[in-house]
Amino acid sequence: MPTEEELMARAAELLARGPLLPPPTERKRLREAAGLTQEDVAIALQTKRETVNGWETGRTMPRPPRLAAYKHLLDGWAAMFPAPTDNADAPSGVTATVPETFTSVPAPAPEARPVSTGPGPEAAAMTVSENTPPGPAAPAAASRPLPAARPSSTSRRPTSRKAAPANTPAGADPRFANGPLAVVDVDDDGQVLAYCVGGLVLDVPAKSLPTLVDWTLKEAKLGQPKLSGPGRPADPLLVLTEAACERYGLPVALTDEERLAGRIPEGHKVIKQLTRADWKLTKRGFGPWARIYRPAKGSDRQCVQLCIPSWNALDTRHWGHAAQLPPAELARVLGVYASRVMTPRGSTAVTGLELMTALHPPTYAVRDEETGVLRQADDKTPGSLGKDPVDCAPCEAPDGHPLLKDLPRFHVRGPAEKLFEEAYDWARPMTDAECTLRHLVGIDVNMAFAAGANGLVVGLGAPTHVKSPVFDPKLPGSWLVDLSHVDLSRVKVGKDKWADLDASLLPSPFTPKGERPTGPAWYATPTVAYAVELGYDVAPIEAWVRYENGRYLDGWYNRLRDAFLATMADLGVDADLEPADFLAAMDGYRGRDPELAIVVSAVKATVKGGLGKLRERPRGEGWRPGEPWRALSRPTWRPDIRAAVISRTRINLHRKIVKHASFTGQYPIAVLSDCVVYAANGTSPLDFLPYKDGKPLPGGFKLGINPGLVKHEGTQDVLWGEEVRERFDAPELNLARYIKDGTVTDVDNGE
Repeated sequence: MPTEEELMARAAELLARGPLLPPPTERKRLREAAGLTQEDVAIALQTKRETVNGWETGRTMPRPPRLAAYKHLLDGWAAMFPAPTDNADAPSGVTATVPETFTSVPAPAPEARPVSTGPGPEAAAMTVSENTPPGPAAPAAASRPLPAARPSSTSRRPTSRKAAPANTPAGADPRFANGPLAVVDVDDDGQVLAYCVGGLVLDVPAKSLPTLVDWTLKEAKLGQPKLSGPGRPADPLLVLTEAACERYGLPVALTDEERLAGRIPEGHKVIKQLTRADWKLTKRGFGPWARIYRPAKGSDRQCVQLCIPSWNALDTRHWGHAAQLPPAELARVLGVYASRVMTPRGSTAVTGLELMTALHPPTYAVRDEETGVLRQADDKTPGSLGKDPVDCAPCEAPDGHPLLKDLPRFHVRGPAEKLFEEAYDWARPMTDAECTLRHLVGIDVNMAFAAGANGLVVGLGAPTHVKSPVFDPKLPGSWLVDLSHVDLSRVKVGKDKWADLDASLLPSPFTPKGERPTGPAWYATPTVAYAVELGYDVAPIEAWVRYENGRYLDGWYNRLRDAFLATMADLGVDADLEPADFLAAMDGYRGRDPELAIVVSAVKATVKGGLGKLRERPRGEGWRPGEPWRALSRPTWRPDIRAAVISRTRINLHRKIVKHASFTGQYPIAVLSDCVVYAANGTSPLDFLPYKDGKPLPGGFKLGINPGLVKHEGTQDVLWGEEVRERFDAPELNLARYIKDGTVTDVDNGE
């Protein structure tokens, strides 16, 4: 037995280590209760926002002298904002399997053995807080527990169920205590079950689809808090399995005619049931992503969204095999996505666009002075696009737009009439020296288009036409200017520093195909600004500029970046890994948790799809050129914003290519969107990327998982590249398209 003196000595050691802090979740709760952001805390403690985020997620711990100051803050907040202890009544018809570690007070002892579980939506959300970057990851990234444990069984029926705890996690909205969504299925006994995030399972008493909608709104406690102050909470999402479709009278799969129409017929019996119960459908009807609602009364919003995977609601290009997952695993995948991005509102493209609106709602609520009832304000929310669409500039309009209806029928607009900002698709023949090397190595920019949106100033209102303007790099717009005089053989690469390059081995930064412009053409602001950065004067002929502007996409970028980094960290790829460790961590990361890998793909698709939606084209419906189409009625139909993001993304890539060439003398063989291929003697990016003492070339390519940094895309032999080009008689075949696995398909050699 230890003596009293020995125990006191050990206790003194603990005291000497400094003040003890509350758990990470409590640290976050206290800060949010005080109404402060992580940035506020970082400024007060003279550190970085990422560091504060690391403290709140448990990845890192504060060190002296900040430890004592941080503890002082937490103690003060704890005195002002004690943890809630009141218990809410459990909803009727609820059964659950909730892990005790994610409840604010100990859960009652279960009466039956629990099923495999994981944390609920609040626990998943706490990994990365809204609009803030994740902090540094722990060194042993691969050993960090995932946000939700994968179900140990693939059975469609839970092994057991037990009564739900009456409490909800501290700081959680009791209206959405059971998470943002549920996967509705039917077990072997014919009981309808709703699988929620975190292993929660609800008994569903509804016998028809109208009563299912009623139950969801009144008892299920599903939904998600709003993402911004003037916004609104997300509607609950129900995912119906094939068994659930059969139970509620819906077809398991759509016919060819229904698939083409994107909906079931209006005379379907289920739609008649909804109509008799005073439920309505949106103009898109009852399709894979159906919205069922009643007109809102004041702040009382009644709306439920359905997702039907067997109707191809979860596109395999973006969601992989998610539609084939058992209900509990599907709830986990969609739940992680919902907590880190938002509750899906449709395809990843639709959700990407909806996220922009959710973070910058077009208007806000005000109370009518006469009636006292809440109504929409007449003016728009500052920093938003507003609630009314604006016309684009004629040069920004895609072919067939109503602004172009007076053009001759078969007129083809050239660069001087049409803004053509697109991603790279460029390649060149290899030089003799490059043919002597052994390998072609592809590197890919992480979340390239998201990085292009970060900090970008875009127009918020209608464009203004200006003749002979003076170029302003801070003014978003479209500029008609001649950049053919920009010579890449001599460019500015720093303050008063010029570099001589071989322009024949470089793509032009001003055209997607990498061809040097031959005269005046329309460009977005980032493209023209880059010409100035390279050391050349510009003289615009005319422009369409937007004096009302702002960094509209910043919150959108932050949210998607955080979702991507948090999920990759869960897969063992951290943001602070050394280059060699990063490459090792990326090798086979998808196999560590295939379901979380689906979330990564969906997040990346949300970025590209959301930006694509900014210039959505007609989708059938009897449209003819010169007539308006449905997307034009949206305030978020903004081709100028899409063009600016693509322009900046392409320029960011070209800047790195130029920096790399000026320092190493190495030039790319091919560039496709965000992938660049170089010839090298080794198979790894480290065989040609310059690193000195572990640090990359400033302004060049850097290995890492953060948006804008690069990863290894793939490696093939130089002989493979030459053989492919010779086989298809295409000396400039873009090898970046096939570098990942070497499989060559859909070759277009210009014939």
